[in-house]
Amino acid sequence: MLQKEIKDGYLRVQLDYGRANTMNMEMVQQLIDTFEAAAEDDNIPGILLTGKPSFFSAGLNLIELYDYDKQQIMDFWMAFTKMSKTMASFPKPFVTAITGHSPAGGCVMAICSDYRVMAEGKYKIGLNEVAVAIPLPEYIFKLYSMWVGTGKAYHYLMEAKMLLPEEALLCGLVNEVCPFTEVEERAAKQLKKYLSFEQVGWRTSKQNLRKEILKSFDGNYEEDMDNRMKQWWQPETRAVMGGFVQMLKAKKG
Repeated sequence: MLQKEIKDGYLRVQLDYGRANTMNMEMVQQLIDTFEAAAEDDNIPGILLTGKPSFFSAGLNLIELYDYDKQQIMDFWMAFTKMSKTMASFPKPFVTAITGHSPAGGCVMAICSDYRVMAEGKYKIGLNEVAVAIPLPEYIFKLYSMWVGTGKAYHYLMEAKMLLPEEALLCGLVNEVCPFTEVEERAAKQLKKYLSFEQVGWRTSKQNLRKEILKSFDGNYEEDMDNRMKQWWQPETRAVMGGFVQMLKAKKG
């Protein structure tokens, strides 16, 4: 579940879904509900999203998702897209404290935020969907490009490139790298800096700067979902994904 508390005036949200914070339908829906409610609540000026030691989020819970039937996986992808749009369009300051590994869906959540502070160490962040045969929608490319640039985004996405914290800092994917013990403190400091500005102007500027990115969520939506569903059930895709799921199960065992 999500652990939520009002801290120093802002909403602190901690991902708490097992050791690696993998994403299933429950987690995605709770994030949608939390961000939608916070956007409408005048008593919540901003959000700090954090994870657990060693993991911000390991991305999709493929062990669970692999066994979803066609309606379940359709519902999941629709919810995941809604979650991404809800987080990317959140009008108030939103900062992520990346406490460890953040591949795939974990990275998607991070790039929706306004600022990212990542723990130093041998952690990885990036979008490796093509490595497990999951096609990338345009909105992910647009979000990623906003931080690392179009050329790098294209090559990194097509290579399923995962980055160490220092590499992510150099290319702009994260804004700060520091010891784990300082990650949340620094994230909170940046959030408070955003909150120190006059908020009507700040929020309007954020909406203006993200206008083109947010349009990508609505363009070719049905076609994108149709392609994603076809790809998910391709025998080749199931074989690649099945092998990955077996590897994950072996690690858990």
